[in-house]
Amino acid sequence: MLIKNVHILDDNQDFTGDIKVENGIITTVGINLGDDAVCHDFAGQDVVLLPAFTDLHVHFRDPGFTYKEDVKTGSEAARAGGYTAVNLMPNTNPVADTMEIVKDVEQRVADEGLIYANQTLSMTKGLQGQDYKHLESLRKGEILFVTDDGKGVNDDAVMEDIFQICKAKNITIMAHEEDSRYSATDMRQAENLMTFRDIELSEKYDAPIHFCHVSTIEAIKAIAEAKSKGIPVSCEVTPHHIFATGDEVNHYRVNPPFREKADVEALITAIQNGTVDAIATDHAPHTAEDKQNGAPGMTGIEIAFPLCYTKLVKEGHINLKQLVKLMSTKPSEMMKLNKGKIQPGYLADFVIVDLNTPFTIDSNTFRSKGKNTPFNGRTVYGKVMQCFKSGEKYL
Repeated sequence: MLIKNVHILDDNQDFTGDIKVENGIITTVGINLGDDAVCHDFAGQDVVLLPAFTDLHVHFRDPGFTYKEDVKTGSEAARAGGYTAVNLMPNTNPVADTMEIVKDVEQRVADEGLIYANQTLSMTKGLQGQDYKHLESLRKGEILFVTDDGKGVNDDAVMEDIFQICKAKNITIMAHEEDSRYSATDMRQAENLMTFRDIELSEKYDAPIHFCHVSTIEAIKAIAEAKSKGIPVSCEVTPHHIFATGDEVNHYRVNPPFREKADVEALITAIQNGTVDAIATDHAPHTAEDKQNGAPGMTGIEIAFPLCYTKLVKEGHINLKQLVKLMSTKPSEMMKLNKGKIQPGYLADFVIVDLNTPFTIDSNTFRSKGKNTPFNGRTVYGKVMQCFKSGEKYL
């Protein structure tokens, strides 16, 4: 396959040229490449080709909650949003707390053939915050991430033991930082206190931790300070937490909640100075009934790039290369995937986007079963036009 006459951009290059692909792998990147292969010629089209995105934080609700989403609709939604790889959270039913469940979900996503999925393993059995014995039987390097996402582990002694096990097993903890003792009264304190505790544990055991959906000025400053000390921490922020404040979306319920203007500004500053490692969606599809009953979360994977491009690049906070690094290059590295750059030897995973034509978000067009978003009717830029995985086109 040959892609010709397209504006090509990744985290360290920006030019108009061609890409040759063989057996799903980029073989040549250059100008005026000739070949008899199937050709996609973008001459005269006002689009840009980027490395397809990788999402570190996604809920497909499968098994157990497939009325909200399943591996098929989740995969379709991901590709529609320009993603070819996702990292799935374990709060399913049954909880993904065995390797059998992990492998089953990964295989079923692979069978759909649209994206690559890594299924995380829960830190504690049933996400109950106490029993972690299943971690002790893991082989070193058998799994990338463990997490109780959706909940924090309140028991300090349990969390300390988990840090020690994960250090020995070469596993990264993904932490949903929420001390449930404060959830009903002060969600800021709930996030901050647990973040501070886990930074201390990461330092004590020199064990890696990745902080999910960081949302407060206090938490992001603590993470920045930890990084400056060489503590092995990383973090992600979500598109929605940087796109709007709670007041702007009438305090639409997500967890952690939409924050205040000072928090949004602190997150953007952390993106600018490199504290933030990745932008991850926390794609959380729900039915309309479940949202009415108070379920937290929003469907985000299909509009993540437009939200981020509109807020971060169009407003001049960062450039497009930096955004590509946050949404593709770095998260792909963290998931140990051979993608995220437009270079020979990398997977031919691309996304074609229109940066200049505004469009209106309409959740009725989502491939996801979840139509839950506070951003319906918003005008944004950065529409995903096509998405290639291993050279195969979708959309």
